[in-house]
Amino acid sequence: MRGPARGLVVGVAALLAPASALAEGAASAEGHPLVWHAMNLIALLGVLVYFLRAPIRGFFATRRHDIEQKLERAAAVLREAEERLADWKGRMARLDAEIQELRRLAQERAETERRQILADAEAAAARIRRDGAAAVKQEERRARDALRKEAADLAIELAGELLRQQVTDADRTRLADEFIERIETPARPPAARS
Repeated sequence: MRGPARGLVVGVAALLAPASALAEGAASAEGHPLVWHAMNLIALLGVLVYFLRAPIRGFFATRRHDIEQKLERAAAVLREAEERLADWKGRMARLDAEIQELRRLAQERAETERRQILADAEAAAARIRRDGAAAVKQEERRARDALRKEAADLAIELAGELLRQQVTDADRTRLADEFIERIETPARPPAARS
């Protein structure tokens, strides 16, 4: 017999031997029951270890394998966390430099925009000055034209008033007669000069 059957026979014999010895020892008062109980316990433990050794080994092997896998996963997670930490530390170190660069770029942009705004304002001021000068010249021309027209109207009015005061009825009759005479007489060709 080999394998589990042999182990079973040995285990049963081991269990029965202390029990039979105990039965004989109980008959004699001089026996030590504690020794028999200990032997019985040792035999029982031996049988249990013999039969449960493979499942216990399998359990502990599986348990060990699970623990090793969990340790490997934990190590991988730890490595990944350390890599992320190193990455974030690098980013934090570069962050100050990036902030300084952003500030520098913002100042450059602000200075460029300030110069552009000043240039635009100067161009607008020059345009306003030109437009203002052109408007002043145009208004000056209008004022001169209005003054000339007013002066001409006033001169005509004054001349008419002077003529009314200085021309008499006789002058009017003479002027009318001269006008009629000119109309009635055909125009003569100019005399040829020799």
